[in-house]
Amino acid sequence: MKKVLDELCDYRRYCWNQGLATWNEMYDASVILADKKQRPNERKVRDELVANKADWQYQLSARCLQLAISDLGKAWKNFFNKAQPDWGKPRFKSKKAPRQGFKTDRAKLVNGCLRLDKPRGIAEKWSDIKFKGAKDLAGELKVVSIYRENGQYWASLPLEVMTVPSKPKTGAKTAVDVNVGHLNYTDGEINTLPSHLQKLYKRIKHYQRVLARKRKVNGKQATQSNNYAKTRAKLQRDYRRAANIQHDLMQKFTTRLVNDYDQIVIEDLAVKKMQMSHVASKGLQRSMFGYFRQVLSYKCDWYGKALLVADRFYPSTQRCSACGHIKQGDDKVTLAGNKKHHTKHEEYICYECGVVMDRDENAVANLLALI
Repeated sequence: MKKVLDELCDYRRYCWNQGLATWNEMYDASVILADKKQRPNERKVRDELVANKADWQYQLSARCLQLAISDLGKAWKNFFNKAQPDWGKPRFKSKKAPRQGFKTDRAKLVNGCLRLDKPRGIAEKWSDIKFKGAKDLAGELKVVSIYRENGQYWASLPLEVMTVPSKPKTGAKTAVDVNVGHLNYTDGEINTLPSHLQKLYKRIKHYQRVLARKRKVNGKQATQSNNYAKTRAKLQRDYRRAANIQHDLMQKFTTRLVNDYDQIVIEDLAVKKMQMSHVASKGLQRSMFGYFRQVLSYKCDWYGKALLVADRFYPSTQRCSACGHIKQGDDKVTLAGNKKHHTKHEEYICYECGVVMDRDENAVANLLALI
């Protein structure tokens, strides 16, 4: 069964790359001929690949190709929406990527086990996959994602339910000010880079240096050694642990927000432009601003909570929450504080009314004033 799953992972990557190449060719032809009718779409690319199928492709699941092209169409649609957290042009997938996978919409939950659709011509035993908590799942199973990472297989099981249990109304409101390493809101602060996560990143940095040193000394042959493979497996394991810790923090914090508040205000940050600065780009990526907004948005939709996104140019940091004065020019607060008035990063001093407060608390108060 493992061999077949590996083949499906490779076939998914093949379908994506063939579809992307076909999509690019159709688009280039439409530009050269100045004919909008020849512009590519999901249906045209899918029909082209199905018409040119090779004999070996009929031994594998047809749904693998269909779903790969469907995701490719969504990727091109998201390319024209820069608000997406992972915005960018669709790229070809490499067989050297640490994560490979495929999707199927024909999987079923049978007797507390996951049953995947069996491809044609498979003579070996095709077993159901047991996992904990399967009997507690309720709802209609949708498109299942199977992916391989660090020699292990994982499954993502989305379930569609008719109704989502509503959250009780509290009448409370809050605002969230996102910062590198922590999130501030009306009831306190959440540390997004705890000490155990920082230790994990130090270990990741060590493994990256070890691999780089091996490549520098031995060149391409370094990747073929057993020690290199072991170190890379350790690196991928720690990346998985770091991602799990970060996702757990964000899921718990967003759940707390929708449980305790009915109205929530957040900032609309240009994360991609902020990451252009090498000073804070690593901290920005690890703070997961985009993921926080994405999770909070769908949870507010689920439970009927109001989410207000402040304008990108709203001066929440520069405005005084006490008198409304907005700092201009050399008086502005930067990441290093203010050089002209010799203030620190976490300080906010209003030069109009003289109030002194914490910079993050001032930003939260300004965002809260929008409700």
